[in-house]
Amino acid sequence: MPAIVGAVQINSIGSGGVFHIGDVFAISPSSVAKTFAGAGSFNTGDGLRIYNQYSHTNTNDRDISDGNIIGNA
Repeated sequence: MPAIVGAVQINSIGSGGVFHIGDVFAISPSSVAKTFAGAGSFNTGDGLRIYNQYSHTNTNDRDISDGNIIGNA
């Protein structure tokens, strides 16, 4: 269905994002990320007290590749 689009301002688009104006059948953005984090890394809030005295994050990854995206050039 056609539409009239006014002014558009784009500040940023990430590597896995899509910006599209108009008719479309299917949009499928693809991205892969691998995150290593120790205990207490993603805590949010006010007045947190985290005690991780013996925390250890093993980042030994023997794979050649992880999460391949093929054919999305």
